[in-house]
Amino acid sequence: MPSIIIKTADELASQRHAGELLASVFTLLDDFIVPGVTTMAINNRVEDFIVNELHSRPASKGQYDFPYVLNTSVNEVVCHGIPKESEHLKVGSIVNVDITLENGGMIADSSKMYLIGEVSPLARRLVKKTYEALWKGIKVVKPGATLGDIGYAIQSYVESHGYSVVREYCGHGVGKEMHEEPQVLHYGKPGEGVVLQEGMVFTIEPMINQGDSRIKTKKDGWTVVTRDKKLSAQWEHTIAVTADGFEVLTLRPEETIPD
Repeated sequence: MPSIIIKTADELASQRHAGELLASVFTLLDDFIVPGVTTMAINNRVEDFIVNELHSRPASKGQYDFPYVLNTSVNEVVCHGIPKESEHLKVGSIVNVDITLENGGMIADSSKMYLIGEVSPLARRLVKKTYEALWKGIKVVKPGATLGDIGYAIQSYVESHGYSVVREYCGHGVGKEMHEEPQVLHYGKPGEGVVLQEGMVFTIEPMINQGDSRIKTKKDGWTVVTRDKKLSAQWEHTIAVTADGFEVLTLRPEETIPD
């Protein structure tokens, strides 16, 4: 059994506040991410907002020697895309923006997909089905459920629509540290794995490929791309296990929990 940290009521309150602040960062980006903007400009705007307006810490900066405050993963980039001054977002592209924020000693972690102008129906469908898969996983969460139940809900849904689940990366516990136990796989079998209990906090963040699941890491040591160069999409929320279900700590104002 991994060493899973059960959050106290005070810790959960701090993490909830961090999640609300992080949700406001994405609200800011909704108007900022437009055709032509550079991924470095997104990074710089978010850093300024988190530090100077939210009086918080961008938790990704310096983690594992990563020099930026977020990842921008465009089109075939699965995860860990590096912001660049030379990378202008083009009409028709899709981009995942993955951000962490620490406030009051607790960290929240979330990512959102953005569609740049008019995108192809196939790209739009991938983004939509990945978002739906995230919620399929979230809605399984309750005391007594297992991590395998979450993974199965996501895997079975995306594979039924012809997509594949990236297996090398997963969700994770989050709290005082960005990466805590347990690992939350986005594939699995019902009833297997760690049994959920009240006070656990972890991310669910499925990375879903349009083609097959194979990936590779570029020479920069960070950027992960699909081997077949087809599109990849990801959404992420930080989830707390409550007495009777779940709470999405990073829920954004425009979001509602699906039926």
